[in-house]
Amino acid sequence: MTLFRGLSAFPITPTDPHGRVDTDALARLLHRLSTAGVDSIGLLGSTGGYAYLTRPERLRAIEAAVECIGGRTPLMVGVGALRTDYAQDLARDAEAAGAGALLLAPVSYTPLTEDEVHQHYVAVAGATGLPLCIYDNPGTTHFTFSEALLMRLAGVANIDAVKMPLPGDMDFAGEMQRLRPNVPREFAIGYSGDWGCAQALLAGADAWYSVIGGLLPGPALRLTRAAQAGDAAEVRRIDGAFQPLWSLFRELGSLRVVYAAAGILSLLDAVPPRPILPVSAADRQRVSAALDALRRPEVQ
Repeated sequence: MTLFRGLSAFPITPTDPHGRVDTDALARLLHRLSTAGVDSIGLLGSTGGYAYLTRPERLRAIEAAVECIGGRTPLMVGVGALRTDYAQDLARDAEAAGAGALLLAPVSYTPLTEDEVHQHYVAVAGATGLPLCIYDNPGTTHFTFSEALLMRLAGVANIDAVKMPLPGDMDFAGEMQRLRPNVPREFAIGYSGDWGCAQALLAGADAWYSVIGGLLPGPALRLTRAAQAGDAAEVRRIDGAFQPLWSLFRELGSLRVVYAAAGILSLLDAVPPRPILPVSAADRQRVSAALDALRRPEVQ
């Protein structure tokens, strides 16, 4: 599945204060990504605020994205929801609107067991004919996939990839070496957590599921292509320019930072969905300073 390879860019979803998607602003962001040549677009991921949007607004975002991209860039859509039937409905909406793949996180209020998560994924994967990517994001879902569960799900029809969190010991090669012999050859293993993905790509990860790629596709693509070419020195050089931003991602949360960055770059005028608040004026200045290192022509 080439859709689950390379740089998958995850943009924010601009809305008004009442959660109505600004489709014109979203289209401007998506056009930048498609024109830059990202390998895929991850719509309605955590950066896209899927959990803060109603079903009709999610559908509006998907329809706007499909109209804007016009099939030029593969589109993966997040369909996470508290109930399995809700997630199935969202998956069907995405398929009918023209999405190319699904991204599913095990959203929950009551902590879930592995069997519950397994059955949830089987049900949602079977609701459409679209390929599905497992979204392992314990920071938001408070559920961590065991390697045994990932291996089990990799054998389910339509489940073709996983979006992994950064391993605690940052041993990407070791984690992939344990997984790859126990999943189908075509099953793609990618990572999110932007500050660790340079290492992940150099270690052989199939994809970088990128927050910053949804805002600054140029330098993110340069890093990705250098890693795919095995140019470790170039990867380290570009990743070094990102370091001030990565520090702010870890400290303030990537969602708050990218909203601030989008405003600083005059890409759109939007604020995070409440109750999330914009960064302070002082932190906004820090974001601006971090962006300066990425504005150099050799990084773009």
